[in-house]
Amino acid sequence: MEVVISEKIKDRDNFVAGVRKGLTIAFGYIPIAIAFGILARSNGIPLHIIIAMSIIVYAGASQFVAVKLIALNAGLWGIVLATFILNLRHFLMSASVSQRINKKTATGLLAIISFGITDESFSLISLSEEKVLDDKYVFGINLIAYLSWVAGTVIGVFMGTTLPEIIQSSMGIALYSMFIGLLIPALKKSRKVKIIALISIVISSLMYWGPSFVSSISDGWKIIIATITAAGIAAFFFSDKEEGWKR
Repeated sequence: MEVVISEKIKDRDNFVAGVRKGLTIAFGYIPIAIAFGILARSNGIPLHIIIAMSIIVYAGASQFVAVKLIALNAGLWGIVLATFILNLRHFLMSASVSQRINKKTATGLLAIISFGITDESFSLISLSEEKVLDDKYVFGINLIAYLSWVAGTVIGVFMGTTLPEIIQSSMGIALYSMFIGLLIPALKKSRKVKIIALISIVISSLMYWGPSFVSSISDGWKIIIATITAAGIAAFFFSDKEEGWKR
């Protein structure tokens, strides 16, 4: 009985720790989600559809792209294909996280965690020092991020187009600020992370400003190619032993 109670307390503590850690993401998501809600509403998308997108799709970049394509009267399959390509990186991120989560984790919880993986939560989880991550901790990070995105969308929908255009435009800066905030602590601690970050910047820059045959590739494939290349180089030159993971 005492063992069961002890495990429940541990699960609760890990979940709370995850929620606290995820607040970094949540504070950045809210203004971006508000901007999404305002943008979607201003393009004539019904209120319930906008909120449903954030609840079911839960992919910021894809949602913004979808709204833009809808505004341009793009076909259904064109929208589906564009968002699918843009989200292919989630397969890589989910697969990576699954390798570090406790192997005793229930399949249902793994599926929920996989749904909640975003670029920002993946960055935060990847920077954790522990090699084996507690599932409740990861779930806590994902949950607070998810709730903040949905809440921000609802706020944006009801605010409509009342905000001045300059404020609406400035909200997009929060996305980049959030990534920088997640990356800087790791850059200070690890020379390896500095090298990988530099490699990623170079590859990403080549994708956008390189030869015409490269820059003409769709944004979705640019992200995938840059991610796979940078991750492959990092995996080749650095091992877990070199990183000094803590169990």
